[in-house]
Amino acid sequence: MSKVAFLGLGVMGAPMAGHLARAGHQVTGYNRTASRADAWAARLSAEGLDVAIAATPAEAVAGCDVVLACLGNDHDVASVMLGDAGALAAMREGALFIDHTTVSPALAKQLAETAEARGLLCVDAPVSGGQAGAENGKLAIMCGGTDAAMATATPVMEAFAARIVHVGEAGAGQACKAVNQVCIAGVLAGLSEGVRLAQATGVDTDKVLEAISGGAAQSWQMENRWETMVQGQFDFGFAIDWMRKDLAIALGEAKQAGLSLPITALVDQFYAQVQAQGGARQDTSALIRHLPEA
Repeated sequence: MSKVAFLGLGVMGAPMAGHLARAGHQVTGYNRTASRADAWAARLSAEGLDVAIAATPAEAVAGCDVVLACLGNDHDVASVMLGDAGALAAMREGALFIDHTTVSPALAKQLAETAEARGLLCVDAPVSGGQAGAENGKLAIMCGGTDAAMATATPVMEAFAARIVHVGEAGAGQACKAVNQVCIAGVLAGLSEGVRLAQATGVDTDKVLEAISGGAAQSWQMENRWETMVQGQFDFGFAIDWMRKDLAIALGEAKQAGLSLPITALVDQFYAQVQAQGGARQDTSALIRHLPEA
């Protein structure tokens, strides 16, 4: 098994790093908020797993075969990974970097170019499946990078993945994630309006779900979010703040390509309204809050 560093032990990174430890890898964790790293190590130690924590990214990656990251945004990844004091500079030649953060395709390409110049392998590998997918080890992972990098990365990612797809060269994984978020935004917009329509007509919303979830209207969002949307429960899951960050990437890519995404742009405005109502850290299904209750 490999000597592994995991940078970023938040709601996604912590369970992913835990799966790596359970798979037998020697895992060192790092988090900018040290208390989270301490809590992560304590939980795994209680399971009888031997993990370590590091005070800096450079300390965490020293001598590692594989370095994974799940951070916040482009700025966070660049500040941790790039520059003379960054983690890429501290990695040993021949090691592999896997970035599970959702960032812009441009940054993914920059990371790959920097890694290649230092004799490193690199895969941009954003994930879908949310906190539950991370905790259950059932994430969908969309990847960009060389065949050689993917051959090394795939056995590592299998510890927490239900599906791994090599989409293309560096940056392709991030481009795919932008498509993923655009599709989710549209589904949630329709689902929000469907729930409100069901409530307005006075029908039994449980029966509506039973009736339509077995047909063409079915989606992951319907199966997992309909009931909580009806109940007005949103304090879980993928935060609206992060969704808006991802949609900004998607809209930026579309603009660069000369493409208009009017529905996505509209949904992003609706999310801005929910943020203003105090829903910034609520699940993306809180999009329904922009619609008045019946």
